[in-house]
Amino acid sequence: MPTVSILALAAGLLVLAGCGSSSSTTSSASTPSTTTSAAESSSAASAPTSTPTQASAPAPSGTGSNLSLEANPQGQLKYNTTSLTAKAGKVLIDFTNMASLSHNVTIASASGAVEGATPTFQGASKTLSLTLEPGVYKFYCSVPGHRMAGMEGTLTVTGSSGAKSASSSSSSGKSAAPAPAAAAPAPASKPTETAPPASSSGGGSGGYGY
Repeated sequence: MPTVSILALAAGLLVLAGCGSSSSTTSSASTPSTTTSAAESSSAASAPTSTPTQASAPAPSGTGSNLSLEANPQGQLKYNTTSLTAKAGKVLIDFTNMASLSHNVTIASASGAVEGATPTFQGASKTLSLTLEPGVYKFYCSVPGHRMAGMEGTLTVTGSSGAKSASSSSSSGKSAAPAPAAAAPAPASKPTETAPPASSSGGGSGGYGY
């Protein structure tokens, strides 16, 4: 009988041990799943969002000087004006000739060099594009006899020398202060002279001759 009781007790302990092992295994198996889910949520929340970069629009450029000029529509050999003014740089001259005669407009410098001219035409408009430096120019019709009859005028081109000089001044600025001169080198030290030993007088040390 005692043997039967001991066997029954041992069997009960084995059953309890098996249940405990099963619970521990189930608990440990479920833990990584929870940890993995938390890690994925944290990674998704910390991912940065990219913002597209917008390119800035270029600034508009200047258009230069636009001038208008007309030939006399009644057929007289003259323009509607004898004086034009423009700024230095790109100059556009819109020339209209509605007269019965053919005309053009020619631009020449003070030295007589031709800077540009429109074709000779009648009953239409043409545009002359030039790039001019500051100075005084002549505009005229180059058809033989028309300029001598009075078909000419003066074109004055004003410069921007003030802006150029201001730009030059700002770029040069004040001259930089000179760097301080380097300290003069210390004079070389003279070697110390050693006094020669005193010479002994007489024959013996401390003796007197009689």
